[in-house]
Amino acid sequence: MIAGFMVPHPPLIVPEVGRGDESVIEETTKAYERVADMIAEIKPDTVIISSPHSIMYADYFHISPGSGAEGTFGRFGAREVEMSVEYDRELVQQIAERAKAAGLPAGTSGERDPSLDHGTMVPLYFILRKYSDFKLVRIGLSGLSLADHYRLGMEISAAVESLGRRAVYVASGDLSHKLKSHGPYGFAPEGPEYDERIMDVMGSSEFDRLFDFNEDFLDKAAECGHRSFVMMAGAFDRTEVSVTRLSHQDVTGVGYGICTYETVTDSEGKPVRTDDRAFLDKWERREMEELNQKKDSEDAYVRLARLSLESYIKNGSPIKWESEGISVLDKEPSPEKRTEAENGLTKRRAGAFVSIHKNGRLRGCIGTIGPVEDKLADEIIANAISASTRDPRFPAITEDELPQLEINVDVLSEAEPIASKDELDVKRYGVIVTKDFRRGLLLPDLDGVDTVDDQVSIACRKAGISPDEDGISLERFEVVRHI
Repeated sequence: MIAGFMVPHPPLIVPEVGRGDESVIEETTKAYERVADMIAEIKPDTVIISSPHSIMYADYFHISPGSGAEGTFGRFGAREVEMSVEYDRELVQQIAERAKAAGLPAGTSGERDPSLDHGTMVPLYFILRKYSDFKLVRIGLSGLSLADHYRLGMEISAAVESLGRRAVYVASGDLSHKLKSHGPYGFAPEGPEYDERIMDVMGSSEFDRLFDFNEDFLDKAAECGHRSFVMMAGAFDRTEVSVTRLSHQDVTGVGYGICTYETVTDSEGKPVRTDDRAFLDKWERREMEELNQKKDSEDAYVRLARLSLESYIKNGSPIKWESEGISVLDKEPSPEKRTEAENGLTKRRAGAFVSIHKNGRLRGCIGTIGPVEDKLADEIIANAISASTRDPRFPAITEDELPQLEINVDVLSEAEPIASKDELDVKRYGVIVTKDFRRGLLLPDLDGVDTVDDQVSIACRKAGISPDEDGISLERFEVVRHI
């Protein structure tokens, strides 16, 4: 892997599309020309492009199959700008095989539209005018974790090395789309914050900091390139690079950033490797240390949920409070806290939700609106098992995932009917919506749910109810969140 490039993909930058308006991003254009010059100087065998506008799946990385592809800027009013590329089929196969061996869901299945997307064509527009003697590998992003994107980048690099290719990586992606109130997507405070942070990270090549952007923040910033940048970072894992920040513009309300990364070589021309740049390892160690600290401070409710799901996943059978209650209560910090926890778990009936997160992302959440079991302890045991193995949105949690899980338990108060949304508070109250036999619930104080309208809309969607339907009844409840 000779070099990498962080680039945007505004169709506006193509003169036949911009028709003069591209002058507002002239700084970006000049930086793009420099990128194309560098690639022409390198003369790579293969150009690898990851694009957010290629085929994308929630749980799978799509690698474009076949011998090649064509594309035009017709949907942007410039059908005369067309291009065709030949794919590096041998490298595509090698990447897919290595990804499979590494447990990453990636391959060439699921092609829906073989034509080139604009996230690929904008970089190619500049590259092909300077250099064309290369084959292409085009890879889509996914809804999988940032860590999985980094791991795929590592496998891409290993595949390149195994075949002896001279390759460059082009990470196509715009920054925030929420930078200006007059922009096409409006303004959000997270927009400028994202651009500042990502340009600092990418401009310094401190790639471990890419993992510090949580999903809620990324959504609010409305970025489209973060996973592309992470995948490229993985392709340079443990590799010394020389970084140059070429440009950053936000004049259109969308952020465009360009940085270059050249592999540093030794006197024999071999890449300089260093464990100091094993960024995924560094981040995972830091995350595990923080998670272990959280585990040490978990209260009895969360310890019970964790013990329940761990025992079920390892042994296939649920625990019983009567046999495990003492071990759950033993870690309470005082006799008073132990008695309080024991009474709450054994002398109370209540609905409860168990939520499981992994790498900052939801991994399972199941609960009961009202009590089903004779005591709260059994409610938590049953719902912990369901959240880890029966949430229809996720595959069952596996034993090797157990050390990475963050768990919380929400104990619900009895729900009370309310007359309107005016009686809700998204931070304090959860909501239950009901229409005929359909019923949906949403807990309070959730990341990314900032307004009552959002809260009610999501609860309705979970129940299969349109928020505009007549006759929807509302209930509210409070929770005690155990962490």
